[in-house]
Amino acid sequence: MEYVPKTTDKMDERLLLCEMEDLSASDTETDDNEHPLLHKDNNKVEKAPACCSTRYGLALLSCYGFFVAYALRVNLSVAMVDMLNTNASGNGSSSVCPRHEEHARPQHNHTARVYDWDSETQGWILGSFFYGYILTQIPGGYLARRYGAKWLLGVGILGTIVFTMLTPLAADMGAGYLIAVRVLEGVGEGVTFPAMHAMWASWAPPLERSRLLTISYTGAQLGTVVALPLSGVICFYLDWTYVFYIFGAVGLLWFVMWALLVGNTPHTHRRISEAEKVYITSSLKNELSPTTSHIPWSSILTSLPNGFLSALPYLGCWMVALLGGQLADWLRERWLISTVAVRKGFSFAGMVGPAVFLVAAGYTGCNYVLAVAFLTVSSALGGLSTSGFSISLLEIAPSYAGILLGISNTFATIPGMVGPVIARALTHSNTIEEWQVVFYISAGINVFGASFFTLFGQGKVQAWAMPNAYSH
Repeated sequence: MEYVPKTTDKMDERLLLCEMEDLSASDTETDDNEHPLLHKDNNKVEKAPACCSTRYGLALLSCYGFFVAYALRVNLSVAMVDMLNTNASGNGSSSVCPRHEEHARPQHNHTARVYDWDSETQGWILGSFFYGYILTQIPGGYLARRYGAKWLLGVGILGTIVFTMLTPLAADMGAGYLIAVRVLEGVGEGVTFPAMHAMWASWAPPLERSRLLTISYTGAQLGTVVALPLSGVICFYLDWTYVFYIFGAVGLLWFVMWALLVGNTPHTHRRISEAEKVYITSSLKNELSPTTSHIPWSSILTSLPNGFLSALPYLGCWMVALLGGQLADWLRERWLISTVAVRKGFSFAGMVGPAVFLVAAGYTGCNYVLAVAFLTVSSALGGLSTSGFSISLLEIAPSYAGILLGISNTFATIPGMVGPVIARALTHSNTIEEWQVVFYISAGINVFGASFFTLFGQGKVQAWAMPNAYSH
């Protein structure tokens, strides 16, 4: 059991008043919508300001962390273009649509080596990350719950940073070494989402979860958006090796800030205000289990709200996800609709909407602009799901949120591993009709996930996850 420092007399008095409330935090935010929550003043602890708060500082710093994690994940896909010997055979592709007229690209005096990797080797290099990533999902959730999430997440991303900076050396040694380095990068990064979910279980007040988690996790989309074009610029003006060195340096800066500024829980944070500590701990007092010795594995694996939903691809736009988080918490805070309705509604819109535009993209023919527009809208609408099923794990079992996310993210990693293989098998001739089949399969998975969560999703703590369920 984690040691909790003794609080002041004033804090004890305020916490005692909170314990006299008739309803727990999870009850008041889910099914009882008779009165607006903001108008319940009896014995309610005052909400700590968001501006300059420790919890929002954690959200911004974790956003930076996910920015680094995803920038390190995707930069190889751009650098790979300059890593290949374009004169070698087997690196071209055919298309039924005519190419746009391409202007000659100015060449700089690059000194980095290039390699004669065929398309199969390229596929193994690009997909190898996920073979390591899938290994540490469930262990990451367990270890974060048992030993604390701060250093697990920090060291996990630090490992990814170190191996990223070793990428040029590994590539010079051979494709097999590069594949091994990418697998190890995945091992380090695999703990990030489970560890962060476990940390938010102790830091995110129920009525601020959508805001805090979307700020935190949309760093992934921001990292992708920035890293892809910036990697191309770095490759052009310097050479491909600097892609890994520059992003690695940005990651090292994050690790220093993370080590110095973050605490595992409000109780162990050195600079949190007393008012904010009282606000966070009192709002979560009836949700978190006081012990880490028992984990209800059978209940976790058979609980329908965990489901197959998280096997869907990561979709979403940074801006839509952020706005969706604000809207979701506003709807819940004002009691316009219940928590479970918010989660189901955002999940449905965030998956069925992308499915529609994904299928539509398959019928745009050779209209490049329309195809890109439909795919962009599809990804943007997917950002709404960040305020849906992703956060529900914190609401159905906050004490085991890291473990649950590890399980669900294990399923979510499978498409990254098998998706390219299946798509390649279905598109031998690279025709529009073949790609329509691929889009239909992806859309079908989305619709299935949305339907499953709409039927079985929950918005309150499950009986097996209650704090006192395993006290004896």
